[in-house]
Amino acid sequence: MSSPHLSSREDQERPDASSISEESLSGGQFFFEMVKVFALAAVIIIPIRVFLFQPFFVQGSSMVPNFHDGEYLVVNEFGYKKTEVGVGGQPLFTVVPFRDLKRQESIVFRSPEKPGQYLIKRVIGLPGETVSIRQSKVTIVNDAFPRGMVLDESEYLARSVTTTDMKPLTLGPDEYFVLGDNRTQSYDSRMLGPIPRDFIIGRVLFRAWPVGKAKWY
Repeated sequence: MSSPHLSSREDQERPDASSISEESLSGGQFFFEMVKVFALAAVIIIPIRVFLFQPFFVQGSSMVPNFHDGEYLVVNEFGYKKTEVGVGGQPLFTVVPFRDLKRQESIVFRSPEKPGQYLIKRVIGLPGETVSIRQSKVTIVNDAFPRGMVLDESEYLARSVTTTDMKPLTLGPDEYFVLGDNRTQSYDSRMLGPIPRDFIIGRVLFRAWPVGKAKWY
């Protein structure tokens, strides 16, 4: 006589190992999946990097006390930067700037003397205006102020800051006059001359580092 066989509820519910189908990826499938992931990342990241935003590290002291050496900035390029798009060295189309820069915004641009070098300065003079400096006061002459307007820089400069005198300089239709906030240590439009519109990369959008000084602009 055989004794009755008892099984636990867990045994009854446990599936037969032979009926289990494990999903797995072969080496070729895994490689294909990784290619898809990288392709998707490229589709998302490359346009952002080329057309929208670009990170920069501040180097030097020309914008002290508002930006310091080693700070990490995110620059908004959208609408400000001229971008030529092509494949294999063949140009397909050009995205031209369509947004106006505002006075006293901090911008990043390519140096007219060294196009591979990027500089950060503050917009002072706009296209068509005449800029002059006397006794540390910046005067702007334009259609709205034909007799001249002394620029109020108290928001970002201390009263003790000295700006060297400069004779009147008239800007062309696509030129900007820029100055560093650290006026005695800045190599800017006083030496470089006006900055062509095509050299401008974008305006400072966000300071991401150091975290304690993170700020939107």
